[in-house]
Amino acid sequence: MNTHANIIGGLVFAAALTAIIAITGSRLASFEIVGPTIAFQYPWRLAESTHVAQLTAWLGYAMHNLYVWFVLAWTQRQKPSFDAKLRGFNWALLVGNAVFILLHILQTQLFYDGLAQDVPEATALGSVALMLMVILVLEAPRRGLFFGRARLDRRLTRTLRKYHGYLFSWAIIYTFWYHPTEVTQGHLIGFFYMFMLLWQSVLIFNRAHINRWWTLALEIAVIPHAILVAIAQPEAPWRMFGFGFAAIFIVTQLHGLGFNRTTRSVFAAIFVVALLLAYGVFGDIGSIHEILRIPVAEFLVAGLIYGVLLAAFRVRGPARSA
Repeated sequence: MNTHANIIGGLVFAAALTAIIAITGSRLASFEIVGPTIAFQYPWRLAESTHVAQLTAWLGYAMHNLYVWFVLAWTQRQKPSFDAKLRGFNWALLVGNAVFILLHILQTQLFYDGLAQDVPEATALGSVALMLMVILVLEAPRRGLFFGRARLDRRLTRTLRKYHGYLFSWAIIYTFWYHPTEVTQGHLIGFFYMFMLLWQSVLIFNRAHINRWWTLALEIAVIPHAILVAIAQPEAPWRMFGFGFAAIFIVTQLHGLGFNRTTRSVFAAIFVVALLLAYGVFGDIGSIHEILRIPVAEFLVAGLIYGVLLAAFRVRGPARSA
């Protein structure tokens, strides 16, 4: 399989599993859930939870996570080179992820509750946010952090790059098992996004895994997902999420793609016009500053991560860090 075929395979993988959730979701209407209360209080929890629901959710999550970590460790010990074809470890991740995804769908059908019954929604949001912040650091040697500048030393990200798969797989799997496989608009879009991210983990040491257009698509897919999920929440600031993540695209993700200055300026102009329309015509222009919250938070954490890497590099020394 070539790079494009592997990427298309991921879209088919995500679409097929999302379709299964959509088709089976009507059976969940018999469960009595908490329902909407206030912003960021997760509504899709049983009003009366059961021990078996909590136990099966946590066991499923733990087994899924440990399985993927085991395959990642097994693969790294082989020290494979990048290739265009899928190899044994890719198929092991593909089959394993598919089995555990189907298991969670079944677990929801039988018992409903995910991890949300026991842990706050901020943990699921934070795990994916942390993954996106780490990506900023990993990609900084190639595209910089601010308008193509602040390109970090590649030596500092070497260890992070080697082990990032463990962090990213945990973030995705934890978030997946946090939610019951509900069929709201936000859930279905979120599951499709998570399945694409899991497909990226399937593609380890495959050339598609480092295709810059594919990885960019995975990064910016958070924009429509965040907007649609926020719209579904009571009084959630969808403009803050949408334009906050879009600002990171303009400042950071747009660079390193080979676009000339004119093309980048066109993207920036479209962003500014859309921003002014969204807040000036359809919203409150006085609240426009709220879009800074997400990029400021992401860049602060990215800077903290870089600071830790720099301190570790200086303590260990260049020779041993290589």
